[in-house]
Amino acid sequence: MKALIQRVTKAEVLVGGKPTGVIGLGLLALLGVEVGDTAKEADWLAEKLVTLRIFSDAESHLNLSLLDVEGSILLVSQFTLLGDCRKGRRPSFSRAAHPKLAEELYRYLGQRLSDSVPVSYGQFGAHMSINLVNDGPVTFMLEKSPESPPTEKP
Repeated sequence: MKALIQRVTKAEVLVGGKPTGVIGLGLLALLGVEVGDTAKEADWLAEKLVTLRIFSDAESHLNLSLLDVEGSILLVSQFTLLGDCRKGRRPSFSRAAHPKLAEELYRYLGQRLSDSVPVSYGQFGAHMSINLVNDGPVTFMLEKSPESPPTEKP
């Protein structure tokens, strides 16, 4: 599972010119679900998204989490994050999960996030336009795959 996250002051997703998701202060999370991903990876990502300290405190240090600033998440599916461009001239998407599984895990992740913070959504599988104001700019790539070694010390 891979998520490109951007700290935003506002963001919206439009499908056919109509908004499907709008947030103020928070994170825009573009999500790619990989072959082999399970709820375990989604649980890890949900925890990471709400607790990662990437918001500025009064001294402009990255010490605050999404929970601390009472922010929201705009969750958008984006299988192209898993595109492999190393060979040839056309990306390979063989690492991307089947759309049915990807949508299930996308929805599961959204539900897990909504236990802690407000969540807005893109439209799975649709052609979307995204408008955002990246704050900082602050952008990170989060990755957790089934075969990844543990990233936290016990």
